Formats: sequence, structure tokens, C-alpha cells
Amino acid sequence: MNWLWKLPDTTPPPIAWLEGPRNANAPLAGIKVLELARVLAGPWAGQILADLGADVIKVESPEGDGTRQWGPPWVERVDSDGNVQREAAYYHACNRGKRSVIADFADDGALDMMRRLASNADVVIENFKTGGLTKFGLDYNSLAGTNRGLIYCSITGFGQTGPRSKEAGYDFVIQGMSGFMSITGEPNSAPVKMGVSISDLTTGVYAANGIQAALLKRERAGPTQGRGQQVDMALLDCSVALLANQASYHFTTGQNPPRMGNAHAQVAPYGVFPVKDGHVILAPANERLFARMAALLDRLDLIEDSRFSSNAGRVQNAAALDAEIAVITARWSKAELLAACNEHGVPAGPINHLDEVFADPQVIARGMRVDLGGLPGVRSPFSFSESELALDTPSPMLGEHGRVNKE
Repeated sequence: MNWLWKLPDTTPPPIAWLEGPRNANAPLAGIKVLELARVLAGPWAGQILADLGADVIKVESPEGDGTRQWGPPWVERVDSDGNVQREAAYYHACNRGKRSVIADFADDGALDMMRRLASNADVVIENFKTGGLTKFGLDYNSLAGTNRGLIYCSITGFGQTGPRSKEAGYDFVIQGMSGFMSITGEPNSAPVKMGVSISDLTTGVYAANGIQAALLKRERAGPTQGRGQQVDMALLDCSVALLANQASYHFTTGQNPPRMGNAHAQVAPYGVFPVKDGHVILAPANERLFARMAALLDRLDLIEDSRFSSNAGRVQNAAALDAEIAVITARWSKAELLAACNEHGVPAGPINHLDEVFADPQVIARGMRVDLGGLPGVRSPFSFSESELALDTPSPMLGEHGRVNKE
């Protein structure tokens, strides 16, 4: 379906919801999402919903989402007028499948258009500072007055309540505040952040989940009784929630879990080991798997060694055990050791660079790379037996689908 359009430049194109679903077999076909968000957490949530079939209208300022300028690297495309548009690759990682309209919030006409769109939307996603949209009449209470079924997802650094609710939140800062960086890195190294914006991305995933839960609740109530609600998502909350077993460690012991590098606090051996041509991961996480690995490495004596005969002992003597194993693995090539582990049922794997990731037969078989309009990307990782994703268009050019401002 071609749901892009262009009218003469003197007549702004109509901005309206699609008359029909982008893909009738997508799980969220027909759901209308107004995205008042930029950078990563909000757009990531919007892209997930777009992949699931929702019609997502991304509202941008005349300058556009800031990530359009977060390069290099850059992506160049030719617009419908034949002009070359250069935008950062970063932007294209989180805006697939959406429509872009420009709205200048200093213009009453633009605000009126946003309110009209919201009055017929199922979902609004916004990541302004707490209370930042109230002066524009685009806050939840204002919009819910004309759309009682609206699901309104607010994404902020610290949430709508609490002593820091008015503060801006940034992924790197949240990674430190949430405890992530206290448990990431080698024991004697400086704290290390994750290689991706994990707090933003996690919040986007949780937000998409919360939005769909609210949609389901509304649907169960029926068309006349179903009410929407505000979904309050905070980067700090979502990051703290990911502490999982590390939080349990702290609650149980009263201690702060240490940085372990590639090691595991409760299982050994479990880590990165050298081979002739690099490194591999070995993860024999129970007694049976440890016995298999010992047999594979021709070191059954390790099982009989009192230091290593139980998992508790192996954890206590992990450094000595890792040293014994490293001597042996260093005699193997990566391919040989991984093949042998696979044959003997020992959990193991390579440490891939991204070119190796997207050349991996399993990743290829699962279709994780998608190419839309000449732009490659990574699809949302959903696979359904009776539905399919709506992977039909690349991320939009700035204002590709409409412009509402003083010009």
C-alpha cells in the first residue's frame, strides 16, 4: 500500500489517519499512534508499535528530531523533488515505518491540528519534561477530555512523581544512577557503561508493553465503557527493574554485588577463554554440563578435585579453575573448540563483531536484518504463527507527510 503522498508545495498536504490498516494481518493493524517524542526511548517505543502494524504519525519541530544530526555515519536519500537529503544513520535505527509531519508549536494552527489528531488517536507517546505539554493543551488531562479512550504514554527520566520528576534524564546518567555501572566492568577497573543506550532502549520496550496492556484493558471494557489512561514510564524505574538477580543479591545479603567482568557470581566456570585465534565463551552452568566439558577437554581429573567437585567450590576457586581451563583451550582454534562443544552439548559461543553477527546463518534465517527503501535496519524480534510484522517503509524524511507551521 502506498500511503505516502505529496501535493503542490503551496498547499500543505492533509494530515489525517490512514483510512485502512497498513497491513491487515499485523497485530496492531488499525491502531493510531501520535508520537510527540524525539531521540531514543519514545521513538523506540513508536517503532515497535509501527513494526506491529500501528499507524504512527511522528510529529517533529521544523528543525526535526535531533538524532537526524547525530552523525557520522550519514545516510543520503533523494526526496521527491530530486534533492539529496543527508541524515544520520542513528535516526534511521528507531523511526522505521512512521510518517513524519512538521508542527511548529509556536503556531496555534499547528497545535489545533495536533489536538485534532489526538482526538482520534488510540495512543499518544510523548517524552517532554513532566508538565511540559500542559501549556500547549497537549497534556493527558486536556486530551482525555475529548478522547476518553486515549492511552497516553509519558516517558521521562524520573517519572511524573517524586522529588526529581521535573528533572531531565539522560541515558548515561541513568546508567550510573540505576546501579548498572557499579556491576559492569572488570573488578579493578573504572565503572563502564553499556555499549548501547540500554536505559533508553529498555524504557522503549517497557513503554510498548505498557501501552499494549492499557489497550487490552480498554478493549476488554467494551466500546462504551472502555477508558484510556496515562502510562507513566521513567528511565530510572526501567533501569532499576533490570537489576533483577543483582537486586535480589543485595536484598538477601545487604551487600553491594561486585563487578565481575565476564565472570558469574553464582556459577563457575562461566566466562571468556582464550583460543589460538581469539576467544570463546564457555558456559557449562550445571554439574552435568561441567562433566561434559571436563571430558571434552580431557580433564576428568577436574571433577575429582575437591576444589572443583561442586558448583560452590568452583565459584570459590574460580580463578584457579579458569587458569586450568585456559591452558587447554589455548591449544584449540576457535572453530575446532566451538564445533567440539556443539557435538558434546557444552554451551559455548563466539564473540562476534557486527559483520559476523549479520553473516551468521541463524541470524539470516530469522530475518533479523531488513532492507526497506535501500535502508538496512534490525527488525523488532517478534515472530507470530498467525500474524506478521508491518515492514513496509523506511524511516521518513523530515516533514515527508505534512507540514503545519507559520510558513
